[in-house]
Amino acid sequence: MGEFTNKIDFEVLVMVQNANPNGDPLNGNRPRETYDGYGEISDVCIKRKIRNRLQDMGENIFVQSDERADDECKSLSDRAKKNEAMQKAQKEKDRDKYAEEACKSWMDVRSFGQVFAFKDGNVSVGVRGPVSIHSAFSVLPVSIDSMQITKSVNSETKDKKSSDTMGMKHKVHSALYVIKGSINHQLAEKTGFSDEDAEKIKEALRTLFVNDSSSARPDGSMEVCRLYWWKHNCPMGQYSSAKVHRLVKVEAKVDDPKVFEDYEIIVDSLPDLDLEEIEGI
Repeated sequence: MGEFTNKIDFEVLVMVQNANPNGDPLNGNRPRETYDGYGEISDVCIKRKIRNRLQDMGENIFVQSDERADDECKSLSDRAKKNEAMQKAQKEKDRDKYAEEACKSWMDVRSFGQVFAFKDGNVSVGVRGPVSIHSAFSVLPVSIDSMQITKSVNSETKDKKSSDTMGMKHKVHSALYVIKGSINHQLAEKTGFSDEDAEKIKEALRTLFVNDSSSARPDGSMEVCRLYWWKHNCPMGQYSSAKVHRLVKVEAKVDDPKVFEDYEIIVDSLPDLDLEEIEGI
């Protein structure tokens, strides 16, 4: 496994049109909003999509969604137990070795970190990952459309047909969201995260919504428009992530922007900071 050389910061511009980018289960699955009315996509939701893309790319993933499980394991505990090297480290009560083997085995563990806390075997091991993802927020307050729907089928066999069931479906009409993140050199050294892994994260971000369609997010309704990828010239980075992320300024060119071209993107620069600007897919 290679090494991770220098700190990386990144920013992703995502266009949402007539889709629910991240429903809030405590609010009738309406798209998440801040108190000021700006749209929000949680960091957990974004990491789930990155994990799915990495799995599509052939990487081993520890935190798999049920419908994507590729090893017949029914829980995280079962998946950890299948790893013989980790079980050996557990018997020897070597927590560092346990974490090291987990990072070697799964891309998402060495990227995002993971807490291994299982009652069976009395396991309690924490791994901090180098890849940090912010929650995404829309550039402008969002307009949410709600539509009442009906379910005209019988869920259970009965003597007579049951009544139609009423429900609601919500979507963001049109909005541009900004995802920010960074990759920390110190934590990368601890988990074994490499420059090669960073390239895979970059590709996952570029293709974030490939193979992600659903009723709430039809194909084409979620689009990565632009990916900005800054690589520093030293391991710890010569600038703070906050200063780097402020380089991208997004403003609406019209009163009611509906497409990505309705926004003006201004990208400033900092001395000796390399920027790679990538079109999404």
